[in-house]
Amino acid sequence: MDKTNSIPASRSEAILNELVLPNHGNILGNVLGGTVMHWIDMAAVLSARRHCRRMVVTAAISELSFLNPIRVGGLAILKSKVVFTGRTSMEVKVEVYGEELNTGNVKKTSTAYVTMVAIDDHGDLAEVPRVLPETDEEKREFEEAKARREEKLKRKKEL
Repeated sequence: MDKTNSIPASRSEAILNELVLPNHGNILGNVLGGTVMHWIDMAAVLSARRHCRRMVVTAAISELSFLNPIRVGGLAILKSKVVFTGRTSMEVKVEVYGEELNTGNVKKTSTAYVTMVAIDDHGDLAEVPRVLPETDEEKREFEEAKARREEKLKRKKEL
C-alpha cells in the first residue's frame, strides 16, 4: 500500500461514553435501539472527521447487530475507528459496550459499520486521505471492509 498521503488507522480512534438515563430507556429498562444508533452515528462522525479533517455525512449503516442490552443506569461505551477509505468515503467500525457501573461488568452489545462521506464547504464531495492499517487486526479489518465495499458496488450495478 502506498503510504504517501496515508494516515494511520489509529489516528482516527475515538471513544464516546454515554450514561444511560431513564429518557434513553424503553419500558423494559434497557436503552432504546434508536438511541444506540444515534450514538453509533456520532462515534462514526468523530472518527471520520479525525481522519479527513472535513465535514462528513452518513451514507450507510450496515451489519448493525444488538447482542446484549444496556440497562438504564449503566454506561454505554462506543469505540470507533476508520477501517477503510475510498476516494471520498470512509468505513468506520463502531463497537458498543455496556458497563454495569455497580459491578464494573462490561459486555459487548453492538457492532456496526458506518459509511461516511466527506464534503467540502460547498457541500460537494471531497477526497479523503487513505487509511493506513498497521496492525494485523487493522489489516484484517481493511480487507474485510474492502470485500464489503466490492459487494455493495456489485449490488449497486445490478440495480
